[in-house]
Amino acid sequence: MKLSVAYQGGARYDILSDRHRIVTDQPVEDGGADAGMSPVELFVGSVASCVGYFVGQFCARHDISREGLKVDAEWTIAEAPHRVGQIQLAIRLPHRVTPELRERLLKVAHGCTVHQSIVVPAGIAIELNPHGHPATASDLTEEK
Repeated sequence: MKLSVAYQGGARYDILSDRHRIVTDQPVEDGGADAGMSPVELFVGSVASCVGYFVGQFCARHDISREGLKVDAEWTIAEAPHRVGQIQLAIRLPHRVTPELRERLLKVAHGCTVHQSIVVPAGIAIELNPHGHPATASDLTEEK
């Protein structure tokens, strides 16, 4: 699976997949134009939407209506290193469920792919120009 991120000016970066584009930006007070969610908002939103999807699938399997299903998210920032320190998710399901189904639903929610990718951290490799010839200082100053 692949996607790319392209600089669009200012503090805006667009995430591009085969069929979709997501705009990320920073708030005006942080030097952006507020043209889209910040990457941190997108990160938290990714966790919340994954939980919502898994809960929705659980509801469908158990004939529980997904109408009104909502996941609210709040988060705090931690330091050393600067990061999202805590995410609090509140699943809002306006339908009653039995205590047994509630327990199973919460277990399914904790099993969502994005949540599990944080709990069991994904390896991240960051390289500069991995498939091309890296620019050298002389390339950057040499007139062509």
